[in-house]
Amino acid sequence: HPEVPVERIAEHAGVGRTRLYKYFADATDLHGAIAERAATLITAELAPVWSPHGTPMQMISTAISTHVGWLAEHGHLYRHLTMHALSARVGSKDAITDVKAAIAGHLTELFRQVLHELGGSEPVAEPLAHGIVGLVESTTDRWLDAPERMDRDQLTELLTRWVWRLLDDALRSAGVELDPDEPLELPGLPS
Repeated sequence: HPEVPVERIAEHAGVGRTRLYKYFADATDLHGAIAERAATLITAELAPVWSPHGTPMQMISTAISTHVGWLAEHGHLYRHLTMHALSARVGSKDAITDVKAAIAGHLTELFRQVLHELGGSEPVAEPLAHGIVGLVESTTDRWLDAPERMDRDQLTELLTRWVWRLLDDALRSAGVELDPDEPLELPGLPS
């Protein structure tokens, strides 16, 4: 549960609260360790997404499905992290911001590579990547509040269409046209 007290965390770890504080300076330090571990888990779960293959629509769907699936399965952890975002610091930012920045960074590099290989202009890669991350994150965050309104597959399909439309518009403005249902065959990407 997102509002879990330190006593419950200690109980779940099988130690007393005072013993828990032998390992952590205070609750902020404990929440920081939880955030760091969660960031590692999220990054590991998304690792296969960074070696995309197939059609653009398959790539987008796989990435979104993986992300939505992780959040659906770890909703309480995600809520805990967002709740403690101001106090649970990993480096200079909170874990949620760090994970979003890492995902956007991976997407930026992927988009730059695709645009470079296809002869398009690369400056759109970074704002596009951050916009897509924001869209998917905020939409999924809202969905977690009421998942009964739309099932996970419907959400994934909707987000996949929206992301393709953003990507297609950015590609076209960079002078590149792709068929969303044709495999993307580029030297640096698996086919």
